[in-house]
Amino acid sequence: MLKMGRDYIRKMYDWAMNIAAHPNGLMILCAVSFIESSFFPIPPDVFLIPLVLARRNEAFKIALYTTVSSVLGGVFGYAIGWFLYDSIGIKILNFYHYTQQFETFCSYYNEWGAWIVFGAGLTPFPYKIVTIASGVTHLNFWVFVIASVIARGMRFYLVAWLLWKFGVPMKAFIEKNLGWLSVLFFALLIGGFLLLKYL
Repeated sequence: MLKMGRDYIRKMYDWAMNIAAHPNGLMILCAVSFIESSFFPIPPDVFLIPLVLARRNEAFKIALYTTVSSVLGGVFGYAIGWFLYDSIGIKILNFYHYTQQFETFCSYYNEWGAWIVFGAGLTPFPYKIVTIASGVTHLNFWVFVIASVIARGMRFYLVAWLLWKFGVPMKAFIEKNLGWLSVLFFALLIGGFLLLKYL
């Protein structure tokens, strides 16, 4: 399974590097950032990192586009939770096998709503679950948006800044250690979903 994960990350990395110079590269990243916030399982960092490495002089522009797209996707997830939970939202949760845990998770919103959004936006915790939960629990929309902007902005701008600052050696390090980094990536991704499962 780990070998499959490493191969997948390698193919994703090589593909992202190949399209990075293409005019549509940034738009693809924006699309991934948008759909990841409501249903897509792979975080935008997989595309963000190669794109910034290939277009280092546009690092902060890329971070801005990624942040805006992710927050807009979060608003879409929020709308799914608020208006379409019974028809669409529950299907997304069923796909990830989180329907039972979701009710318990939503109960935390009474006290920690904004902090949950902030934490999920900044960490590998599945942000899509939080966006839907925010809509279901009717978390104040502007609280949701502000927490999302701050968290997603901090995350993506930090990645962009590190790659801008240490671009060439960082690129060499990533390519040299892509196997181990892919293991770490999948561990964080799976860990985020397991955290929700055992809440």
